[in-house]
Amino acid sequence: MKIVIEWAYKTPKGAETIFRSEEMSAPHALMIAEDLERTGRVKGLTLTDQHDSTWMIKELKKYIKEIETEPHNVTVYFDGGYDRGTSTSGLGCVIYYEQNGKSFRLRKNAYATGLVSNNEAEYAALNLSLVELELLDVHGMTVRFIGDSQVVINQMNGEWPAYEKELASWADRIDERLRALSITPEYELVPRKENAEADKLATQALNGVDISGKIELGG
Repeated sequence: MKIVIEWAYKTPKGAETIFRSEEMSAPHALMIAEDLERTGRVKGLTLTDQHDSTWMIKELKKYIKEIETEPHNVTVYFDGGYDRGTSTSGLGCVIYYEQNGKSFRLRKNAYATGLVSNNEAEYAALNLSLVELELLDVHGMTVRFIGDSQVVINQMNGEWPAYEKELASWADRIDERLRALSITPEYELVPRKENAEADKLATQALNGVDISGKIELGG
């Protein structure tokens, strides 16, 4: 969850002005907000998340404590590859998240048959990432989904229509799974070179190399 802090500042001589921060993580926002209050010069302070919901400091502190033991600050990279010669696909996803004060990276790929295009493979890779999020018990939060497929990102964002029956079916299935997990998705399109990890996993799956593992980062 991202938070914006807005506060009214009052000098000892009575001059006042209003400041507004950039978006920041909830723990960072809590630290800044508490420090601002300690100055004794904050006349009013508002914490607003990306859904325009407002929080009191004590509410934000309780929320952070509650999610500490659950996966949070989740970012997903996904990619799918399709081999026209064999009509087979490789799917890959990389999930970064925090839990119990530590950072983790989970990698997963899968070999698939029955898909008919690279776009469908990209959708299947996104769906694979949701399966892994469900296994991690990720729910009730905002998750960033990053990929290099203009079709998937723009269709899931609602910017492009999904005319193809197969792609529309995948989009509906993914939306349904997101609702079931109470996940609010944020989709981001990146160049292929910025999606290299997921791309490599998809290629390895096509070549028959299975990858499934989790590591602690910085540990």
